[in-house]
Amino acid sequence: INPVICTLPTSGGRRTPLSQKIGNSVLRRLCKQGCHSPHTHTLQHMEFTDQGSDPSSSLDLSHSCSNTRLARDRTCVPALSRHYRSPCLGGTCVNVGCIPKKLMHQAALLGQALRDSRNYGWNVEETIKHDWERMTEAVQNHIGSLNWGYRVALREKKVTYENAYGQFVGPHRIKVIATNNKGKEKIYSAEKFLIATGERPRYLGIPGDKEYCISSDDLFSLPYCPGKTLVVGASYVALECAGFLAGIGLDVTVMVRSILLRGFDQDMANKIGEHMEEHGVKFIRQFVPIKVSGAACKFVLLAIGRDACTRNIEKALLFLLKYYFKQTNVPYVYAIGDILEGKPELTPVAIQAGRLLAQRLYGGSTCDYENVPTTVFTPLEYGACGLSEEKAVEKFGEENIEIYHSYFWPLEWTIPSRDNNKCYAKIVCNIKDNERVVGFHILGPNAGEVTQGFAAALKCGLTKDQLDSTIGIHPVCAEVGHLPLMGQHPLTHGANLGLCS
Repeated sequence: INPVICTLPTSGGRRTPLSQKIGNSVLRRLCKQGCHSPHTHTLQHMEFTDQGSDPSSSLDLSHSCSNTRLARDRTCVPALSRHYRSPCLGGTCVNVGCIPKKLMHQAALLGQALRDSRNYGWNVEETIKHDWERMTEAVQNHIGSLNWGYRVALREKKVTYENAYGQFVGPHRIKVIATNNKGKEKIYSAEKFLIATGERPRYLGIPGDKEYCISSDDLFSLPYCPGKTLVVGASYVALECAGFLAGIGLDVTVMVRSILLRGFDQDMANKIGEHMEEHGVKFIRQFVPIKVSGAACKFVLLAIGRDACTRNIEKALLFLLKYYFKQTNVPYVYAIGDILEGKPELTPVAIQAGRLLAQRLYGGSTCDYENVPTTVFTPLEYGACGLSEEKAVEKFGEENIEIYHSYFWPLEWTIPSRDNNKCYAKIVCNIKDNERVVGFHILGPNAGEVTQGFAAALKCGLTKDQLDSTIGIHPVCAEVGHLPLMGQHPLTHGANLGLCS
């Protein structure tokens, strides 16, 4: 690993530390020791209180409990940040995650579609210009409408909403501090508490990172075009941001410490990197930044991961447990969503966990974290469900795994004659279990739409024979999973081709 110094413009550069803009979440205040007398505050009793505004919190719990006593006696204290608009209902996904990311990814895809349209007979100007300010305004307006919709839905479900910071002040009690200038305080007591505060971007801890660098949280609401950008990191957030920035015509470089998309199937990850390089994204491999200062790139975007908003939680003698039931070491305090260690950090997972927590508390079941589908919205989209090839070999043994794979060329891409045999599908099967499909992976357009259906099939125990006997829809990318795929030995990839166009 080689260290490198990143530099930014010295004139007109960002001087205010972004740490001042990205305020600490509720849990920085949550767990101070000591107990304030409840007699000096307004005391209200609720059966259930949750802290956080992520999808696993608030609305979905309320919907799940609409027919129970829980919905009539509940309060929500969101995990607020000065970075978000107030209120920030919806958490990371709505405000600085899935929603703005997918919309900006769509902007990049539309640019490619405009270029392709010439081959389909449309007279499009040779120079296509993108308006960053117009895009971000539209994206932020949509997010604002979602925020308001969540607030209205909470009111309709008769959930007490507090736009405030929270702090445990004793057993079954929490103090909430209003975010306005008056700072009015209230004390809530509750039979049960839920922590669903989500995560915030991680910084490098090197000179200049908070003064000169931005995170994806900043990028989605940036009021001006970032221009030439260095992306530090190789996570899905890093590659997604690099992909749509390059897609709208910006000069983008990605600095990679080791491998792309750690935790994902590495065969698929490397193909994504190759495709991005072919489309103009530059990669600096085996380097890490040690300092950020003056003039080479206009922006440095940090996408090295996110940290759970649980700082100082141990001061309240509260610890998150690694096993199921989403319960902490305190019997009446529950935790779900991204703050759980070792669980998929995905919005649908958090939503499902929230719904099932409510059902379980009043008669229900736990969340199944197996075979969770996901999509990486890089220029060549990647959909995955189940085990990666590496994980399957580790779990079942190389001799018990069979890999079926095929390249394909989407029909829509044949007329523009681009990206021939860059799309790819792979199915991982367990030989000893009747060739049950334990992993599904696809690179191509609309990968998320394709993967969703396979996720249900994997959950039902799909086998290779069942897949082969299914009639596909022609001509669509999803049919690649139903065509005769070529087998191969695990971890040795040949050049087998199968065209689906």
